[in-house]
Amino acid sequence: MFNFKKIAARAVFISAGVVFYTQSAWALLPIEHWSEPSGAQVWLVQSPGIPMVDVQIDFDAGDRRDPAEQAGLASAVATMASKGVRAVGDAPALDENQLGEAWADLGANLGMGAGNDAFSLSLRSLTEPDLLGKAVQLAARQLAEPSWPEDIWQRERSRWDAAIRESNTRPGTVAGDAFAAAVYGSHPYGQRVTEETLAHISVADMQQFHVHYLQACRARVAIVGAVDRAQAQALVTQLLARLPATTPAQCAPLPAVPEVAPLTAAVEKDIPFASAQAYVLIGQPGFQRKDPDFLALLVGNHILGGGGFTSRLTNEVREKRGLSYSVYSHFSPGLNAGAFLIGLQTRPDQAAQALQVARETLMRYVADGPTETELRAAKDNLIGGFALRIDSNRKLLGNVVNIATNGLPLDYLEHWTERVQALTAAQVRAAMQRKLQSERMATVVLGAQP
Repeated sequence: MFNFKKIAARAVFISAGVVFYTQSAWALLPIEHWSEPSGAQVWLVQSPGIPMVDVQIDFDAGDRRDPAEQAGLASAVATMASKGVRAVGDAPALDENQLGEAWADLGANLGMGAGNDAFSLSLRSLTEPDLLGKAVQLAARQLAEPSWPEDIWQRERSRWDAAIRESNTRPGTVAGDAFAAAVYGSHPYGQRVTEETLAHISVADMQQFHVHYLQACRARVAIVGAVDRAQAQALVTQLLARLPATTPAQCAPLPAVPEVAPLTAAVEKDIPFASAQAYVLIGQPGFQRKDPDFLALLVGNHILGGGGFTSRLTNEVREKRGLSYSVYSHFSPGLNAGAFLIGLQTRPDQAAQALQVARETLMRYVADGPTETELRAAKDNLIGGFALRIDSNRKLLGNVVNIATNGLPLDYLEHWTERVQALTAAQVRAAMQRKLQSERMATVVLGAQP
């Protein structure tokens, strides 16, 4: 008989120690990929050094699938999936407290959530057969058989409403919402959850969303850990077995999500707000993650504003003029074109000057590109930090999910550093010029002094 308290303690120990396992060999481990009879797509990295396995199941059922009047629907489904499972066959019903106790007894972790592009289930467990089998069985029930208690949804919606009201008193939230609306327009990436959209979400809506999107034939499964292919196939089969039975032929394609429309003119929003700091946000729609320019843009943005104290924006805005403690830029690519953003906070009386300096720095950089010195420093920093991107099973899993979601080649990680090293200043400049239109950006300034 298993001593679950002992196993749970061991799981905590292993979870803490896994980050110290050297990644030097992992980059050489192959990523295996295959299709299950159900239509599920699987990506596996066999990492036998630690007796653990990390699994992530993704469905194309993220926030971009929410109807505009029901923004938050995918996240509501993810929330309610952890609030109880119904009785099916010999398996008894479990409420949210019993679910929590069951996971604690197993020493395993399960999480569900929804982002812009995916509804996700994440499972971490030791690979001892009896323990892993129980964890997978419980995860399968939670994925496929939520109990949808009406009273719990009313409680969670009230909590969510209160959190929204509180968040809307924060200048960062107000500025961010205005920026998203300006950049994305009516695209789902720009939708924000409000008390009104939550009021339009019922238990029946969540059940319908769950049945429509969470089907085995739509699953993308990434696995990293101490399991071989046969074990991984058995694990995937059990995890998805309780979902609606459909064959690949029965799995109708989901409708395409419209692309993010480019801005046709500059957009400027000045928002009065009583705040100790003014917020300045500048940006535009960016690009999809699968874009072949991705690595050039990663390097280019590192030089512009993604490299912390070594970036141009920091040098011009903070070091030379003392206008802001922190200024940054980043791209947010996804299945659709995520935003490019420059952000900073400054004193209300300095907002106009900080905005002007940030704009001029961006325009000069897009026009002229990086210097050879800047390019060499950025490459050294990114390549030198590559090992930190894959130095644990969980981080490696995130990279495998990225490959699976965006259709990247299976050897993407193996050639990452050499592809970054091969980039030239001309290539970086050309990529930034293809993607950024300095004269057609959205600008939000909140809390500036009149």
